[in-house]
Amino acid sequence: MNPLKQPTKPLADYFMSFQKMYPQPYNKKTASPYTKTRVILMNGTEYESVWFLHQFARHCAVDEIKHALAVVRKQEQQQQKLISCLKPLNESILETTLSYEQLAIDLTATLAQNDVDKTNIEALNFALLEDFDHLYRFSNLMLLDVKDADPEQLVGKYTEIMPGRPTVAHHRHPKDEIKPAMNAQKSSLYSKLVANIITAAEQQTMNYYMNIAQWYKNDLGRKLYAEIGMVEEQHVSQYESLKDPTCSWLEQWVLHEYTEAYLYYSAMQEETDANIKAIWAHFFEIECAHLQLAATLLAKYERKTYESVVGDGEFPQLLQHGTNKEYVREVLARTVMLTADRQHYIDVMKLKPNAEFFTYQEQVIADVATMPSHQVIAATIAKRGQDYRYQDKPHPVKELQSRTKDNTVIGRSRTAVK
Repeated sequence: MNPLKQPTKPLADYFMSFQKMYPQPYNKKTASPYTKTRVILMNGTEYESVWFLHQFARHCAVDEIKHALAVVRKQEQQQQKLISCLKPLNESILETTLSYEQLAIDLTATLAQNDVDKTNIEALNFALLEDFDHLYRFSNLMLLDVKDADPEQLVGKYTEIMPGRPTVAHHRHPKDEIKPAMNAQKSSLYSKLVANIITAAEQQTMNYYMNIAQWYKNDLGRKLYAEIGMVEEQHVSQYESLKDPTCSWLEQWVLHEYTEAYLYYSAMQEETDANIKAIWAHFFEIECAHLQLAATLLAKYERKTYESVVGDGEFPQLLQHGTNKEYVREVLARTVMLTADRQHYIDVMKLKPNAEFFTYQEQVIADVATMPSHQVIAATIAKRGQDYRYQDKPHPVKELQSRTKDNTVIGRSRTAVK
């Protein structure tokens, strides 16, 4: 499939009426968990596109390009509004949150297993264990706050719910999030797509937690969203640093539109909800039109062909959502002790005593017992006698097998693993 060769209508024909912008939501009780995660992913992809186009416009002095950006941006805004309202009115903040974290886990694991770029893979695996832990913490909050809560059914039992690298270990000095950028001319098209996709997905999670914390119904929940939201900011910093910063604005635009077309086409192939499948198909056509416009402007103003950005234009292996239980377990067993040290990842036990990771931890964590990510587990244990988990077999990391004590040392201390 080559989106640059797909037939499209004139761009003006793709504006929607306000009536068409408000869709039929999915049924939260019958929809596949992966339908829900696709909705979140495409919402985040459109959000990324809109803000990229705004930033491009603020750095552009060419009227023809600015007019084109305005038209495409308006249509991307309409798409985003429609997608966001696929979420039903009766889906709670926490139910949506569990879908966000399931997306983060299974998307990250899938991308890591199919990429060939070592830097990308290391970054994906590192953040994977942190999003995995976030699902565990939010699931325990749900057990505290929601009557008849059943997190494992919400994730369809496709994703295990148990500790990852503990959230208290995620708080690092900001400089430790910046990783080596790829060379777009030497990187594979799939690797470039990976950096674009995961940045948009994590940014959407960051934005959701930034804005939703204030609406949660109790102090512990508000604090937990704030704490984990800070980690999501770190993930965005890590992932966006993987992109090649030397690409021109027009080259970036072509890759943004190509990424959207790739994701809509992938979603269309695997979607099980007929109504939403039709939306993905229609939006794929729109993105083909946007991509072809961006490619035309790249050729006109920079004398570059789209092949210089996306090769021959044929889609690489399509994205497929699915369970990754064994892969997550393998990464957990192998890398749970890692932390970040500038551009590298290192076993925390081998980190120098004066590393900024430790000084930053001391600044932001006055007392581990007061950290929301720890408090939610302690409260669940106090209420139920043990934490909440959904796991197919014992945890692959011995130090994280206890159901009656939250480990706040592993991954953050040089001196002991308790």
